[in-house]
Amino acid sequence: MTTRRAAWQAPRVQPILSPPPSKGHLSVARLARYWYVVSTSAALGRRPLARTLLGTPLVLFRDNDGRAHALIDRCPHRNVPLSLGRVAGNGRLECAYHGWQFDGEGQCRSVPGLIEAGAPRERRCPSAHVREQQGLVWVYAELDQEPTSEPFALAAAERGYTRVVREVEAEATLHATVENALDVPHTAFLHRGLFRGGERHEIHVHVRRTASSVEAEYRGEPRPSGVVGRLLSPGGGVTEHWDRFLLPSIAQVEYRLGTESHFLVTAFGAPVNDFRTRITAVADFRTPLPGRLLKPLLEPIALWIFGQDKKILRAQSANIERFGGEQYQSSELDFLGPHVWRLLKQAERGEVGDNVVEREVTFFA
Repeated sequence: MTTRRAAWQAPRVQPILSPPPSKGHLSVARLARYWYVVSTSAALGRRPLARTLLGTPLVLFRDNDGRAHALIDRCPHRNVPLSLGRVAGNGRLECAYHGWQFDGEGQCRSVPGLIEAGAPRERRCPSAHVREQQGLVWVYAELDQEPTSEPFALAAAERGYTRVVREVEAEATLHATVENALDVPHTAFLHRGLFRGGERHEIHVHVRRTASSVEAEYRGEPRPSGVVGRLLSPGGGVTEHWDRFLLPSIAQVEYRLGTESHFLVTAFGAPVNDFRTRITAVADFRTPLPGRLLKPLLEPIALWIFGQDKKILRAQSANIERFGGEQYQSSELDFLGPHVWRLLKQAERGEVGDNVVEREVTFFA
């Protein structure tokens, strides 16, 4: 009796021509017992909407009462994406393959053509809790678990303020994306001419970390040079500036320029996977110029700035992959990034954060 010889395979060896070894570490933390913004209310209509959160494919849909629901995007019958289906006239999500219908809790309520005697069998798709508030759709990332908290609430837009909401994506970890959003030193180089990059000034920074957040307050900062600074505060003036991170994924930037301008951006990060982060940014601003006039000028510039960030983050992620891991060396000017990572890892382990930690740093920008 003869046996078939296995197909020849080249031996697996470590390459000789390769980059220097790295730590093989990735700044990725999985925080499932938290709320994340996965969509705007306007984007979730009558058709199912596919989203991925923490690597888990989800499908969002509205029932007949307009309530939003989230199920895992896989029919338990034959593994077809439920996002390919439709919302039936009874408000249930119907699979495109065999027509199985699921309610908002993921329970199968109909198998077309099947006659069952007695109570129906348990045929269920895992679900996630959903909250819809202030035009945003939040999902609690731990499937089939009762939430232990409520989503972050935006401050109501005050009279005289203009609100802009935009959804974008970055090819980077949540940590890298948040650090980029809150990092001041890079703006003078990557965004030179648009935001900073002119004459340098001495600035004092007060960093304060709590159990669930970290904030940097900048003192002695003049109005940022560049196109953005002139648009936000044509008359110049003293700048009040705060950058904040709040668990699990919220980055907030706030500027008060003199008495005339106030600018607050709250960016809600949702990790799609290890190296992709979805960002829903809500910007509230008040300036001497009417919002309806400033908005068409400010939006293209903001998207241009984000485009520069997106390009550098993509290059950063590609280089981490090329070298097989990260190799970070920080300085005192990395005000928030190391704190953000510490908070993420503590939360991932379910640990209670430290007592309040504060420090002062002086730098030129």
